[in-house]
Amino acid sequence: MVEHDGSEAYPQARQLLITADGGGSNGSRAQLWKLELQKLADETRLEISVCHFPPGISKWNKIEHRLFSCITKNWRGKPPVSHEVIANLIAATTTRTGLRVQSQLDTGKYPKGVRVGKQEFAAVQLLPDTCHGEWNYTIPPRS
Repeated sequence: MVEHDGSEAYPQARQLLITADGGGSNGSRAQLWKLELQKLADETRLEISVCHFPPGISKWNKIEHRLFSCITKNWRGKPPVSHEVIANLIAATTTRTGLRVQSQLDTGKYPKGVRVGKQEFAAVQLLPDTCHGEWNYTIPPRS
């Protein structure tokens, strides 16, 4: 299992819901994103449902708006001189309502330009939702 995967806090969980932007590397059309979600579903044995914000409206994500304004206030006047400083400033953020942010620097190496082959993508168990299946879908774990 993946470190910090939530299985200890939610041992009975069988599903995971992800809300994601409509574009970029985790966009609704990104094949590598879906392939990696399939691998995560297989590893965690969770059915993963994804709901993408329609193109052009991810800026209306209320959590991002509320959280990013607090992060910005927290690091005001402090120069982001390194990735570690940025991660620590983000992690020190709290809100008036008691939200505490967790942040951790990811030092992994991620190659650019990774292509997903037709056969590899065909193995992804992609189940489009009945409502906007181009943006909303479920990926169950493979047996």
